[in-house]
Amino acid sequence: MPKAFVPLAGVPLLGHALRGALSCTAVAEAVVVAPAAHRAEAQALAEQVCRELGSTVPVTVVVGGAERGDSVAAGLAELGEAVEVVLVHDAARCLTPVAVFDRVVAAVAAGAGAVVPGTVVVDTVKQVDEQGLVVATPDRATLRAVQTPQGFRRDLLERAHAVSSDATDDAGLVERLGERVLVVDGDPRALKVTTPADLEAAARLLAT
Repeated sequence: MPKAFVPLAGVPLLGHALRGALSCTAVAEAVVVAPAAHRAEAQALAEQVCRELGSTVPVTVVVGGAERGDSVAAGLAELGEAVEVVLVHDAARCLTPVAVFDRVVAAVAAGAGAVVPGTVVVDTVKQVDEQGLVVATPDRATLRAVQTPQGFRRDLLERAHAVSSDATDDAGLVERLGERVLVVDGDPRALKVTTPADLEAAARLLAT
């Protein structure tokens, strides 16, 4: 099944992610991008989360594209005209604390065009070539492991996607325009669930 629908403590990752996003008081509307075969499931889950939170934030579910960037573009196109700041979040980072959402929103509101949360890299990182040989060792003090939600002025994000949607994150698209991206503090709880071990780690965090 798609990762967003894998259960964590009996609730799909998407449900946890929506709960975090809709708990951010700055969020005025939300768009969930889901595979066509799971659109109805995503809609039902969104309605359930809204009921549980007592949220009146409108949530729309749309079908995504072949690649991550295509899906973000599909969600972006669905937003109402009044939306000026966009948060792009990943259901795999389903336990991102509301405080991270708030920090990203505040930084965009303060004037940054693009903002990403990030954590300090504690491991030494090696850059290697096609043969696996080390070609560089970046100073880890200058490195950050980037998380979501990533926040953008809408016009900037739309301009970036108009050029290309092919990148591992939306900040990368903005960087290609020559625009600056600000990093604010992330949170260890915003771990990305990719493997069964990650799912177990998320379950432990949820239980604390």
